[in-house]
Formats: sequence, C-alpha cells, structure tokens
Amino acid sequence: MIDGILWIITSIGMAFVNVFTALANTSLWLDWSDKQAIQRVVYYGGSTEFFFVCFTTFLVITAIGFYNRDFLWRVTVGTEWIANIVGRIFVWAGLLMVLQQILIVILQRVFAVAQISIGFGKTLTFDVSWWAEELKLYNAIIVCMCCTYTFVQGGHVRVDLVYSAVRFRTKKVIDMAGSLLFMMPMAVITWMYGWYFLWRHLVVPKPSASDTLDRLLAKSRALRWNVETIGFSPNGFNAYFLFKVLLVAFAGLVFIHACAFFWRSYLEWKEGEESENKYLDKDTLGDGEEAFEGTH
Repeated sequence: MIDGILWIITSIGMAFVNVFTALANTSLWLDWSDKQAIQRVVYYGGSTEFFFVCFTTFLVITAIGFYNRDFLWRVTVGTEWIANIVGRIFVWAGLLMVLQQILIVILQRVFAVAQISIGFGKTLTFDVSWWAEELKLYNAIIVCMCCTYTFVQGGHVRVDLVYSAVRFRTKKVIDMAGSLLFMMPMAVITWMYGWYFLWRHLVVPKPSASDTLDRLLAKSRALRWNVETIGFSPNGFNAYFLFKVLLVAFAGLVFIHACAFFWRSYLEWKEGEESENKYLDKDTLGDGEEAFEGTH
C-alpha cells in the first residue's frame, strides 16, 4: 500500500520533469523523418508517463481553481467550447451521409452505375459498394466526434432513479464522483487499448503494449509505414484505419470533458443552485420550439 502511494507521488512529481524534457527536446518526438521519433511517440502515447502528465495537469488546474474560481470557470468554459466547436463541425457528417446514400440509390437503382466519381479537378473513383460501405465512416465520425458535444448540450439519456430525487448539491457530488470514477477511467482504458490498436495497423514491426522504449527504438531500424487497406469485400471500403484514429480521438475528448464536467460540477456545488448552467453555451431550436427541446 505504502509502495503504491509512493509510486503515485513519484510519478506525479516526474510528470513535471517529463513535460519540461518533451518541450525542450521536441525534435526527439516531432521529427518523424527520424524513425526513432515515431517509436517514441508510439511508446509514450500509451505509457504511464503520459497518463500522469495528463492527470497531473488536471490536479494542478483543479488546485488553482480551488483558490481562484474565475480561473476555473475560464478553463471550464474553454474546454466546453472545444467540445462544442468539434461537435458542431463534425455533425455535418450526418448530412453528408444522407446525401451520399440518396446519390448511391439513384445512381445504382435508376441508372445502373457500377462506379461513382466524386471531386472537383481530381476525382475519387470507386465501386458503388465502396461508397456504400464508406457510409459507416460518417456514422463513426458522428458517434466519436460529437459525443462530448452531446454531453455538453445535455442530450444523452440519463437514468434518474436516484439523481432526480436528491438535492442540488447532492447532484453535484454525484456528478463529480461520476466523472472521476467512471468517465475518466473509461476514457483511459479506451485510449490505452485504442492507441496500440491504431499503431498496429499503421506501421511494421507491429508495436505491443508490453514493449519497452529500448525495444521499440531497436525495432526502429526495420520500421516502415504499412497503413491498413484491407476491406471486408473485394471492392469495398478499405480505409478502416480511420476508425482506429476516431477511437483514439473519442477517448481523448471524453477524458478532457470528464475534467471539465468535474470542474463545472464543483463550481456549481460551491456557488449554489443559481450557478447551474452558468456560462453554458447551449444550442437552441429557436423561438416557438421550446416544446421540442430536450426530446431529441
């Protein structure tokens, strides 16, 4: 028990050293013309060192926010702004998905077209089945990139058997506990699995979560890009590595917003019921549409 506590404290202290080292030696991990730099990104992206850098950043911001609520409000609103802007951009994938499906049906069923070309100047030409399977990518984009946006907007389904019956400050305590005990761990686990799942489909030799940094650096001599281009059907969609990228992005966004949700819950708990949804940039359907809000 004591050894575990000492390890956590040491790891938090080393987080400051690791951040300074990374910023002072950016060429060691940003210069991807050097294969060892790629391997360092692969290793540290799924390492305990990176986790403690993120966790320590959360602790530092939280500690400052306990003494300066205005600072914490600015950080919280800024973090929610990220979720909102990302969601409002990528939500248009839903419209693209509908339009592309309509185009596929018309061209295939009415004009019996075997291939579809889309583009201006330089076009993309693929079999109809490729475009049909590619629709799944739009769906994945909406799920992964708009998840935190939907959370900020209060659009996720919530089971209120206990939550709805308790007092305001108790709700905020539940929210803080939920962000720490459920949202953050889920995001970390998803990231850890998704990170190596992504890189195993981008490079060879395939990295493993059990590889040490020295082993990965030794493998860098034989490192080469080998992006996954295998489809489920002969002429089907063949860029499934993009789903791995979205999985990692999803985990990162959820972790960031778990922090923001904890901070907002704390601030609302501290300031009372009048601060609920303070500074929240929430979308609306417009005048006369209030009856439909919260039902979608």
